[in-house]
Amino acid sequence: MKRLYRDMVRLLRAGESFAVATIFDKVGSAPRGAGAKMVVRGDGSILGSIGGGRLEADAMRLAQDSLLSRHTVTQTFDLTGKDAAGMDMICGGAGEILIEFVDADDDNNRLVYEAVADVLERGEKAWLITVLGETPDMAGLVRQQCLVKPDRTMIGKVDCDPYILEKLLAGPAKITLHAEAFGDQRFLMEALRPTGTVYVFGAGHLSQRIAPLSNSVGFRTVVLDDRTEYANRERFPEPTEIMRIETFHSLPALAFDEHSYLVIVTRGHLYDRIVLEQVLRSGAAYIGMIGSRSKRDLVFKEMTAHGYGEEELARVTAPIGTNIGAETPEELAVSIVGELILVRAKREHAEQKESGSTSSGRCCRILTPEESVQAG
Repeated sequence: MKRLYRDMVRLLRAGESFAVATIFDKVGSAPRGAGAKMVVRGDGSILGSIGGGRLEADAMRLAQDSLLSRHTVTQTFDLTGKDAAGMDMICGGAGEILIEFVDADDDNNRLVYEAVADVLERGEKAWLITVLGETPDMAGLVRQQCLVKPDRTMIGKVDCDPYILEKLLAGPAKITLHAEAFGDQRFLMEALRPTGTVYVFGAGHLSQRIAPLSNSVGFRTVVLDDRTEYANRERFPEPTEIMRIETFHSLPALAFDEHSYLVIVTRGHLYDRIVLEQVLRSGAAYIGMIGSRSKRDLVFKEMTAHGYGEEELARVTAPIGTNIGAETPEELAVSIVGELILVRAKREHAEQKESGSTSSGRCCRILTPEESVQAG
């Protein structure tokens, strides 16, 4: 998503308008989750994806129409039953697609998208809010957008009821529980939150399989090693970040936080222990170490002798990865990245519950004018 917004900013700065297709209000299962986006350019080329198949083809056609008419529209879809079978899709699902015409001549678009790209680049949290209203001729929708940060900073302009605007500024994550009156406007709330950074210690064959998978599911991925012949761009193409360190015995200062995931897969259990001793007391969300249970027990015994407690060592996932019977490096990479996805999903669910957002787990949803929920 970060790269997609960077591309959108690049197009707007070059004066090129485009259309954006976004899946929202998903019920059941769609080819990709709510919030999936695809940019369609005037020449028919696309950036991003909403899952391929007939749904994506229809979205591309609608987007081309949007570019010609310069209108923003929504379109319902239903991939259940016969429709899903007829579209050669394994999964069904229903919802809507928002097709936005993004005008390069509108400075508000550039300001908002630059702010979104900056938030994603910095790993911060914010909410992209799209306000939709009907036009008198019903030919399309009036589209407004702004970005709201946790400190109530709003970038961009929207014209709506002052009471609703105050709610947007006060707590976008909670608005789905406190929506009261929206007139003839609909609001699309998209949470922008850190997807996490995976630090892979060791640049061996397994890391070569882990890095592209980690990148593909939205993690920023950093591979660290002290060997130039391993930590290089030939072995790890972009967007994987490469950090060649002097030695594993003294790691550089790394900004670990609750969005950091540490994968220890060095060239031997001695180096694994040396890394683990340096990162165990960090604030990382996840620390996993490769190896068998006997290797783990040996490492833990050595660390206990050096003053590390059982509670601290209990933070370490070892053996690393979900138990799928993996044997090859490719299978091991799937099991490890799958475990990272699971840990991230649980953390995001806990954050949503704490913030008071809905339990549906959707990352974006449009509120209709009729929705009204009384505050507790």
